[in-house]
Amino acid sequence: MINRRFFFDTVRRDLFAGRLRPGQIDGLNAILDRFEETMPEGDDRWLAYMLATAYHETAATMQPVRETLAQSDEKAIAALDRAMAAGRLKTVKTPYWRLDAKGQSWLGRGFVQLTHRRNYEAMAKATGIDLLARPERAMEKDVAITILFRGMIDGLFSGKRLADYFAGDLEDWTGARRIINGLDRAALVAGYAKAFYAALSYR
Repeated sequence: MINRRFFFDTVRRDLFAGRLRPGQIDGLNAILDRFEETMPEGDDRWLAYMLATAYHETAATMQPVRETLAQSDEKAIAALDRAMAAGRLKTVKTPYWRLDAKGQSWLGRGFVQLTHRRNYEAMAKATGIDLLARPERAMEKDVAITILFRGMIDGLFSGKRLADYFAGDLEDWTGARRIINGLDRAALVAGYAKAFYAALSYR
């Protein structure tokens, strides 16, 4: 079992500037609970990297968020439109966040920013959760955790899996960023992951 007192004392100091808000505690506990329930003999490095990914992708809120951290889909869509018009989304060819013919937006949501209809469809097939009819369900905490775990463990985001970077003596904290988004901010996320791993080290 994870020593929660040691874990929270350590991450509060090393990752949260000495203070944890209730939502952050709730989100961290939810991820720890899922790992203990489903992977009691699992590799703590996997958990550390999943925690680090959620920390990075949610701007340290440890709650499912929309892309741009907007409080509604409408505000997120408007913010993304402004960013595209200003030339800040140079790698985006198609504005995936705009409403489709059925009024659905495929903007980023969750602990990991799930974007594009094809990715919602793949995750729906993998989890059995009907994200095509209700993509907003990716904002539900339990659903977001399922997407985080299945996506990173099974390689559903990029084809790369946690086992490709953490297995036995293999340990590649920087390269593991390829599970999510190439090597974008790989060293930064690696630092977060090592801090979480240290917090999981005392049992």
